Amino acid sequence: MKTDVIIIGAGPTGLSLACQFIRHGIDFIIVEQNEGVTALSKALGVHARTLEIYEQLGLAKQAIEQGTIAEQVKLITGGTIHDGPDLSTMGEGISAYPYMLVLEQSKNEQILYDYLQRHQKEVLWNTTLEQFSQTNNGVTAVVQPKDGEAHTIEAKYLVGCDGASSVVRNTLGFDFIGDTLERLFYVADTQIDWELDHNTLHACLGRDSFIFFFPMAGDRCWRILGNLPEQASPEELEMDATDLEERVKGLTGLSLDILGVNWYSSYRVHTRRVEQFSPGRCFLTGDSAHIHTPAGGQGMNTGIQDAYNLAWKLAFVLKGYSDESLLETYNQERLENAKNLVETTDQFFEFEAGSNWLVSLIRTTVLPPLAKHIFNIDVVQRGLFSLISQTGISYPDSALSHAVDDLNSKVKAGDRMPYFLLKGQSIYDDLHKPMFHLLTFSNEHEDQSISKEIKQAYGLLIDHHALPLSTPVAKAFGIDQPFSVLLRPDNYIGFITQDDPLSELTSYSINFKPA
Repeated sequence: MKTDVIIIGAGPTGLSLACQFIRHGIDFIIVEQNEGVTALSKALGVHARTLEIYEQLGLAKQAIEQGTIAEQVKLITGGTIHDGPDLSTMGEGISAYPYMLVLEQSKNEQILYDYLQRHQKEVLWNTTLEQFSQTNNGVTAVVQPKDGEAHTIEAKYLVGCDGASSVVRNTLGFDFIGDTLERLFYVADTQIDWELDHNTLHACLGRDSFIFFFPMAGDRCWRILGNLPEQASPEELEMDATDLEERVKGLTGLSLDILGVNWYSSYRVHTRRVEQFSPGRCFLTGDSAHIHTPAGGQGMNTGIQDAYNLAWKLAFVLKGYSDESLLETYNQERLENAKNLVETTDQFFEFEAGSNWLVSLIRTTVLPPLAKHIFNIDVVQRGLFSLISQTGISYPDSALSHAVDDLNSKVKAGDRMPYFLLKGQSIYDDLHKPMFHLLTFSNEHEDQSISKEIKQAYGLLIDHHALPLSTPVAKAFGIDQPFSVLLRPDNYIGFITQDDPLSELTSYSINFKPA
């Protein structure tokens, strides 16, 4: 069997990578040891940046229809419910998806898998990776179906999307540096009879414990996430509906009935990451490269974005549009993000359940009555949304980010393209094609020569959009004179210039090689 890329693992990360390869026209074989997409809900939160990625695949609308938009956060203390921030509009002006969508991992996987099947691609289910090796020219892997003979697959690259116990990572001999938290956690998918709003995320932050309640699709369906004592009893590790109800009532002070538990699991949390993402022709993505606390619901979203970052770079190299040096930027950009992610989620967790007396006092006494007012402050709201939604991720130090010293823009090279409306439509509506985009903003007479020169010089690698320098554009960038922006295929900014964009293109990092 021969292909361009072998993908090991068909969870959200591996399936997302496969979908992006379809979009870019890259051949692949995807291998998964399980028999199909997960039946368990697992991860829940789908953030704005992930929905922007789904939008390019034509999947955002479907995801939103199947999920539940968490419209508000409310805090519970001693049986009293306090209003918190409004989540439904928290990111207005930042993304077309200014909220958090509650959509369980099983449904995300099914949406992505259906996309594969619609494009006549299939997963090798019930198949394990036995071994692999790489040379300067390619990768050879041996995979073993549950029933049948082993296959040898030859490819140019291999990507490990095979989770925290990654066979790919272990075979490469990479250390998974970090710690295991002493605290135990539990997660339960339940039906609850109570008076709480089903479109609201509820949180109870105790002195040394916490419980989060996430609304799920279905009547009275809720995900409960909490922590257990460090020396939890065997009974606490395997709670039934009665035990769970007693624990929830004791911490929240609320009157409720837990009618049933569909799924319960207890676990310890690890915060670990690798020191590099890409040795030779092999790459790590998602949980195979980094794991962390569940704070902020970052895990599944981060894996999907690892895949998004890697896919276009592999596609450009495989198609001969760029040399292999482009692949070095995957490690450069996503390793730095993983470091920041582990640090940020650790800080979130410390606030949610840490033992420091001052932090405990703030979260249990000071925060609940003031939360609504604190999070209504614009700078706090926008900052928190940018962080949790992952729209604020930036690559300023990447080799693909060319800063222009004399350009005083609010947006910089390496930032995600800002969201705004032009003639009532999202700027992202014109950015779905898997290629670079050069946007020229001006109110002067449209110069057709730029488009012609780009088409002649770069073929289908770059398209050109001549757009009006309207008030939303000037506000988003902080520039009121004509300028141009180069966007990568993942809609991150390569450069912003008020000079001749064609000249800047010739000195850009990628040595474009139009086929």
